[in-house]
Amino acid sequence: MERDATDTVGQRTELLIRGMDCAEEIETLRQVLLPLVGSEDRLAFDLLNSKLVVSMPTGCSEEMLVAAVATTGMRASRFDEETSNADRPRTVSLRSLLTIGSGVALLAGFLSHAILTGGALEALRGEGAGTQHLVPRAARALYLLAIAAGLALVAPKAWSAVRRLRPDMNFLMTVAVAGALGIGEWFEAAAVSFLFALSLELEAWSLGRARRAVSALLELAPPSVLLLREDRSRIEVPPSEVTPGSLFLVRPGDRIALDGDIVEGESDVDQAPITGESVPVPKVPGDEVFAGTMNGGGALTVCCTKAAGDTALAHIVRLVSEAHSRRAPSEQWVERFARVYTPAVMILAVSVFLLPVLFGAPAAPWLYRALVLLVIACPCALVISTPVSIVAGLAGAAHNGILIKGGVFLEAPARLRAIAFDKTGTLTEGKPSVQQVSGFEGHDADEVLQRAASMESQSAHPLARAIVEHAASRGATSEPASEFQALHGKGGTARISGRSYWIGSHRFLEERGQETPEVHRKLDELSRQGQSVVVLGNDEHVCGFLALADGLRSETRQALTDLRACGISPLVMLTGDNEATARALGAQAGVDEVHAELLPEDKVALIEGLADRYEHVAMVGDGVNDAPAMARASVGIAMGAAGSDAAIETADIALMADDLSKLPWLVRHSRRTLSIIRANVALSLGIKAIFVVLTLLGSASLWSAIAADMGASLIVTFNGLRLLRSA
Repeated sequence: MERDATDTVGQRTELLIRGMDCAEEIETLRQVLLPLVGSEDRLAFDLLNSKLVVSMPTGCSEEMLVAAVATTGMRASRFDEETSNADRPRTVSLRSLLTIGSGVALLAGFLSHAILTGGALEALRGEGAGTQHLVPRAARALYLLAIAAGLALVAPKAWSAVRRLRPDMNFLMTVAVAGALGIGEWFEAAAVSFLFALSLELEAWSLGRARRAVSALLELAPPSVLLLREDRSRIEVPPSEVTPGSLFLVRPGDRIALDGDIVEGESDVDQAPITGESVPVPKVPGDEVFAGTMNGGGALTVCCTKAAGDTALAHIVRLVSEAHSRRAPSEQWVERFARVYTPAVMILAVSVFLLPVLFGAPAAPWLYRALVLLVIACPCALVISTPVSIVAGLAGAAHNGILIKGGVFLEAPARLRAIAFDKTGTLTEGKPSVQQVSGFEGHDADEVLQRAASMESQSAHPLARAIVEHAASRGATSEPASEFQALHGKGGTARISGRSYWIGSHRFLEERGQETPEVHRKLDELSRQGQSVVVLGNDEHVCGFLALADGLRSETRQALTDLRACGISPLVMLTGDNEATARALGAQAGVDEVHAELLPEDKVALIEGLADRYEHVAMVGDGVNDAPAMARASVGIAMGAAGSDAAIETADIALMADDLSKLPWLVRHSRRTLSIIRANVALSLGIKAIFVVLTLLGSASLWSAIAADMGASLIVTFNGLRLLRSA
């Protein structure tokens, strides 16, 4: 769709940037575009898709952006999904062909050089400048061909860097190659050209690997859907043509194409791609299903609730694709360090050449060492060490049912020292369930449950539904109740097997005058524990009671134990519920602190207090009611966000399933990500430090320096890509 992005403040313009292949090029673009847009916040870079999203300020036009990008040696055009995907293979293929051509020419030149003179072998041993024999013309021609192919995509960017007076890695490599040629190091010049081109190819491959991991999410949605017409006939159409409210059929074993509610049929659905749940989830009419999930053995008729572009899967793909543009602290540190590191090593290189020469040393050996230092100044391995890890970490979390909105939030859980939880729907199931059934006056628990279920089956009250569901799960059956009469705010009466029964609250029992001291004591004790009590009786006595409460999730206690094992304490519960209920449930859950009877502003104040004491604090809630507290916390985490657009939009991190056990996994994954990033940075800088020393001692060669940097790039890339695994 055509958009005019010339004047409107904040209007988004999406550009495809050809040639944006690494993090340093993003920094170059940021430098040239910042004067036009005025703020870094207006620029969002999507390295995976070679896309730039700009929030346009007044007075800035798309043409101005395209012209600014052109000054860097890269090219910009309006972003289009199909054009971008079609263009990318040709770009990668050209780079690959040039790299292969450079390598073949280097090998041929080396062989001819070695066979004819043996000089290439001396260069390979690192004996340095001035030691080679005269290079044969045939070898020179092949070396020049290797240089031309290796620098074909680098030289234009190097020239742009010269024009902007901002040296980058392309400029450093070009100067190193030119200097090597100037002192007769033909093999070294060709080797540096090829190895640098190969390192760029490997970097593009690593980004492609991360890109495919994100694209695999999008491919989870099938290309077509069986739409049901009004006459119940079927027609196969693309998901994009299905409107909310339409019915579609999902056959056994099919992947579900759209979000919707089941109208007919029962089945088990594998929701792992969306929620990360390890086992299929039983689905019945009225339940929600998500695009990208796999249907089991039953046919389902589903009513579409969201357009193809608004499904939970589409949200995940879009947010994961854009998330890495929100740079993590470690990523920002690496960028700041590279800005200082590169010019510092360049100054060192100039000094290494000039100072010895000024004191009468021969120029050629020291110029060679200076050129090696220029190669070492190339920050390839360093700048790729962090973004690849961040992108892989985000994609790995998404595959495990955790949606993280940026690198800054991927790192945040690793630093957490305290976590606050909402109670209802977070630590608990969010609905009442039967906790205890007791009988009196000779009635056993099964009999009380059967008769209570018979009466409550005719009521719509939440406690009544919980009793009926509990009876069904226990297989309890009895004669249906007749003559049921609801008593508003109290309970109800009915006849079962010809006898009158009543059911209701503790207050209803007191009104009937049938309460004994023993019953009063028991019901009072349960009330203090935060449980709601439903009493069953007949005209003569109390038959028994059922205690109900919003029970803990099955995984809550273990999840909190695992978090505490991760060193996170205190674990705090925040709730608007009454003090007695909150404290009873907090004791069951095993939290360290309980704060009850809170208003939303009270929760915010408590989060502020925790932040003052512990600095790094998370708030876990439903993403809507707890939004103010989540916004105040270091990181806001939403539970069960798969069916809630509001929860996804509100939180910094969204647990797509109602599964608290994902929280300890998230903390461990975040710490693993930070550990890998630090290891990558240490390795990159360590290798460079070693080569600085070797260069000053005269023991390093140009080709070995760039080969070591390429090797470091490979290691940090594969190390970062380990985060794609969700384990």
